[in-house]
Amino acid sequence: MSPRRNFTGTDADSVDPGYFRSAPKPPARWGLPVISILSALLIAAAIAGSSFMLVRHEEDRRAAVKNASALGYTSEFMVMYTSLDPFNANAYADRITAQATGEFAKNFSARINEILVQVAQSEPSTGEVLSAGVQRWHDDGSAEVLIATKVTSKTPDGKSTMESGSRWLATTIKEGQQWKISNLVQVI
Repeated sequence: MSPRRNFTGTDADSVDPGYFRSAPKPPARWGLPVISILSALLIAAAIAGSSFMLVRHEEDRRAAVKNASALGYTSEFMVMYTSLDPFNANAYADRITAQATGEFAKNFSARINEILVQVAQSEPSTGEVLSAGVQRWHDDGSAEVLIATKVTSKTPDGKSTMESGSRWLATTIKEGQQWKISNLVQVI
C-alpha cells in the first residue's frame, strides 16, 4: 500500500498521527569497537615487547657463549703452560708456540732456548686454574682474562710437595676458528 493511502479511521482524509514521526534509531554501540581496538593495541604491544626481549636475550646469550669460549680456552692454555714436563721440553715448547700469536709469540720465540733449558732443569709440575674471569673485551675482538693458578710439584727428593700460586693477565684473540694467546703477563 502506498504511503499516500495509509489512512486511518472512517474518513479517507485523516492520516495516522504517527505516520510523520520517524522512529528513533537505536543508540550507537561503541563497546565492541573500543574493546577491539584496545585489544589490538595490547596485542601489538605484547608482540613488540616479546620481540625486544628475544633480541636482548639472544645478545646476552651470544655474549655469555663468547665469554665462556674465551675463558675455556684460556683456562686450558694456562693448565698446559703451568704443567711442566722436563722429559718433554721440546714438545712443551712446540705446544706453546702453536698457541701463541702476536707479542707473546715474538717474546716466546726470542727466548725459546732459555725456556727449554729452564723446563728441562725443573721438576715435573702440575698446573691448575683456580679461578678465571674476563676483565674486558677490546674492539679488535680480543679479551683480557685474569687467571689465578696453582702449581704443584714435588721436591727433588720426592718426599714433600710444593705449591705456589700466581695470577696472570692473558690476552686472547680468535684467529679464524681458533683462540690464541697474544699476550701473557704475570700479575704481582
